[in-house]
Parts: sequence; C-alpha cells; structure tokens
Amino acid sequence: MMLQMLKAKLHCVTVTEANLNYMGSITIDEALMDAAGLLEGEMVHVVNNNNGERIVTYIIKGERGSGVICLNGAAARKFQPGDIAIIMAYAMMSPEEAAVYKPRVVIPESGTNRLL
Repeated sequence: MMLQMLKAKLHCVTVTEANLNYMGSITIDEALMDAAGLLEGEMVHVVNNNNGERIVTYIIKGERGSGVICLNGAAARKFQPGDIAIIMAYAMMSPEEAAVYKPRVVIPESGTNRLL
C-alpha cells in the first residue's frame, strides 16, 4: 500500500498577481521553490485563505528573489493580489517512509514572500 503524504508546503504566501490571459498554472519565486523542495511542473494544491477556494495546478518557475506568486489562467478568477494562500505538494510513500518523513514547511516573511 502507498500513502499520499504532504511533501512540502509554502504557508501563508501573499498572491502578487492574477493573470487571466495566461494558459494556466501558478508562477512561484524560484527561491521559495528551492526552500520547499518544489520543482517546475510539479502538481500542487493551492488554498485561498481569504475565500476558501482550492485549486490543483502545476508550478512555473518565477524570477528568483522576486517574491512572485501569480495565479494564471482560470485560477486568476479564484485568487486576487493580496490574498493569502497555502501551496502544498504531496508524494506517494510507503507506510515505512511516511512514518519517518518530515515535510518541508516554508513560512516566508509576511507580505513580502521573502525567506526569513
């Protein structure tokens, strides 16, 4: 049996952009991606703390150090600049792996999305 477990989380990032005319996905500052161990193209769940919306999409690498968190395409209707979001990635693990695995949780500086 395999379990789907939390792999990594960017906790309480601030949405900086919402681009309805882009073809989907979420753009994330490369420094935040590295800190959380996230990869370009990886599937993530994104939760909007302001309105309760939840989406599943994939990551596009944003400029390192920019603080960018941009919801693209249809997701731009569910997130607006200034909203607080949680971005989560999951991984399949055996029960033995899951028992010892510790997810990476990154909490950036409030309002800037910069690493503390």
